[in-house]
Amino acid sequence: MKLLLDTHIWLWYALGNPQLSSNLQAIIGSDTTELWISPISVWEVLLLAERGRISLQSDTASWIDESLKSLAIQEAPLNRHIAVLSRQIDLPHQDPADRFIAATALHYQLQLATVDTNLTNAVWLPTLS
Repeated sequence: MKLLLDTHIWLWYALGNPQLSSNLQAIIGSDTTELWISPISVWEVLLLAERGRISLQSDTASWIDESLKSLAIQEAPLNRHIAVLSRQIDLPHQDPADRFIAATALHYQLQLATVDTNLTNAVWLPTLS
């Protein structure tokens, strides 16, 4: 399975947050699951840390590098096709981060791990929660 982690799912898994379902914990931890992340999620983690909404054990940039390496997460590069697609998709809001993450999942044909109902309710977007 190829799985794009939404920002909160990445954080919950990496930090051992009990809000993450046991189903997602098992799937993310499986050797057969290929994990992906959007650079938008990296940006969101930086913003959360800057605003004091999350606290990480080391400086944020080092934590990001260590997390991506330890979880063997691949980065899904942004490109113009994703930018265009982010404006073409039907979501109930204009949140640019959600739009880029959803467009990234579609463009690279990845299933999106998220509990964000704005995304899980989009019938055109393959999600796992």
